Amino acid sequence: MQKLLKALVLALGLTALQAGLAQADLKIGFAAEPFPPFSSKDASGKWVGWEVDAIDAVCKAMNEKCEYVEVAWDGIIPALQSNTIDVIWSAMSITPKRREVIDFSDTYYRTTLWVVGPKDGDLDVGPQHLASKSIGVQGATVSAKHVEDTYAPAGSQIKTYATQDEANQDLASGRIDYTIGSAAVMSGFLATDNGKACCEYKASITDAKVLGEGIGAGIRKGDAALKAKLDAAIKEVAKSGGFDAITAKYPELKDAITTPKP
Repeated sequence: MQKLLKALVLALGLTALQAGLAQADLKIGFAAEPFPPFSSKDASGKWVGWEVDAIDAVCKAMNEKCEYVEVAWDGIIPALQSNTIDVIWSAMSITPKRREVIDFSDTYYRTTLWVVGPKDGDLDVGPQHLASKSIGVQGATVSAKHVEDTYAPAGSQIKTYATQDEANQDLASGRIDYTIGSAAVMSGFLATDNGKACCEYKASITDAKVLGEGIGAGIRKGDAALKAKLDAAIKEVAKSGGFDAITAKYPELKDAITTPKP
C-alpha cells in the first residue's frame, strides 16, 4: 500500500510539474491578418517573415519555448489583457495612448510611414491638396490616427481596412486615391507588378508625434519580470548582430527599418 501511495504521489507530482512547464510557455500574439514582409503564412500554413524570425531569436535568447497565437488586430490588446496571449509581437507602435492600457518592451525596430498614390508626378500631399481625395488606411494603426487628425478635418474621405494589403489592392484598382502605411510594407508593395504599374512614393512621415517611440512588444501592465526578460533578450540579439542578419533576408527592408545597435 505504501509503495502504491508513493507511486501516486510521484505521479501527481510529475503531472503538476508537467502542467507547470506547459504553462511556462509564452504565448506570442501575431495579428491574424497578413502583414508581409513582417508576418504572414506560407503555402503550408507556417508563420514566416521578419517579425517571426525576430521573435524566434528573442525567445531563444530568453530560453523560452514560445507558442504563436493568431489574433485579429483589432482584438489583440483585449487578448493580452484577458491572458489569451502573453506578448504582442506584431509591428505595434509604442504610443502614449497604448501605454495607458499596456506596457511595452524596449524598441526593437523603427520605421517611417510612406504616402503612396497614383503615378502622376504630383508629390504634394498637404491636407488641403488632398481635401477631395480618398485615403485608405489599416484600422487601429498610427497611420489611421494620422489621417483622422490631419486629413479628415480638411475634407478627405477616409476609408479603413482590416489589412494594409486590402488598402493596397484598392489603390491599385483605383477605388481609393492614396494610402499611408509602414515604409517597409509600402516599399514592398511598390516593388510588385501591381505597385509598379499604378503607383508611386509621394512622401515620408517621420514626425515622432505620429510614429510614437518605435515598435515594441506589448505586455500586460505591471509585468516587470517579463519586460526585463524581453529587454535583455532584445539587447542580446542586437549585440550578436541577429537583427541585422534577419533584415538581410528581406532586401525590401534594408532602407525601411532601423534596429537596435549594441
